[in-house]
Amino acid sequence: MNLERLTSSPVFFEKNRVYRVYLGGKGIAKFCSLPEEEDDFFPEEWIASCVKAINPKYFGERDGVARPEGTELFFDDLLKEYPENLLGGRKYDCLVKYLDSAIRLPMQVHPTKEFAKKHFGSPYGKTEAWLVLATRPGAKIYFGFNREMTKEELSELEERSETERDIMGTILAGVDAKPGDVYLIRAGLIHAIGAGCTILEVQEPTDFTIQPERWCGDTHISFEEEYIGLDKSTALDCFDYSMVGEKALASAKIAPKTIKNENGVIIESLIGYEHTPCFAENRITLCGGSYTPSFGPSVWIVLEGSGTIEGENYSRSVKKGDYFFLPFAAQNRFTLHGDGLVLAECLPSKENNV
Repeated sequence: MNLERLTSSPVFFEKNRVYRVYLGGKGIAKFCSLPEEEDDFFPEEWIASCVKAINPKYFGERDGVARPEGTELFFDDLLKEYPENLLGGRKYDCLVKYLDSAIRLPMQVHPTKEFAKKHFGSPYGKTEAWLVLATRPGAKIYFGFNREMTKEELSELEERSETERDIMGTILAGVDAKPGDVYLIRAGLIHAIGAGCTILEVQEPTDFTIQPERWCGDTHISFEEEYIGLDKSTALDCFDYSMVGEKALASAKIAPKTIKNENGVIIESLIGYEHTPCFAENRITLCGGSYTPSFGPSVWIVLEGSGTIEGENYSRSVKKGDYFFLPFAAQNRFTLHGDGLVLAECLPSKENNV
């Protein structure tokens, strides 16, 4: 394989399902028009990932890290070996996922950069954003406490969850999930994806999740899984206890903003750097027009329709569910064409988008 050409063109990947403690995944296959499948414990597809999953079961040294299509290479190795082509002096510091839930995920929170640096030695926390792609009947998502909460009460409720399996669900504020909704889940905000949601998530490039709840469906969550190596008191300091009710909803709900609509191309900002410096996300709709991606590294996901991506001596069809990584060396060199083709563009942190 010509790796010079691979790293200078849109990079497509082998499928990369990742184990989690919750059931789901059926909705990903449906969204991507793949053969029907049943829900299982591989409910996430990590897209163009160079992040290792933190899992209670061992699935290999690089569990979670993607492999470019038709190769045995790991994407993180390729980034190190071809940094100029792929990155051009920039960083690729976001992680993109498909998630699909058949049950409510554990109540959880993610650390800020400052918390992660102090306790995990990482420059990244885990602020994340959700674009709801599809839902099953009764789908909900949760963020914020539904009443005033203290660290001491949350600690007590965590202990009670050993025998009262859904008690944590009683303290969460929930809303109906609707396709097209956009939410920004800042570090520190208590949240959970409810049953029946298919979501595109873009986040900081870590797998730091604190989930002080003893059960997820019929799966018992160990102390290590709950607190990822932290003592309980320190882990519970990760929560922003001021995020209650409407305040939490107002902090999370984002309204897409149209920034261009001409020549058969609509560009919308879903998550902008004014919302968070951690990443950005745009939605591009082609109504008979064409669009040339101008920034690499970036990740592209086909949300609706079908079309082509073309460049010098290059042409490939793309359809709903497909995704690819656009290297620095490929920016301004490949053009997307389609009528009814809708894509998400996921960009790295503000400091690396220069």
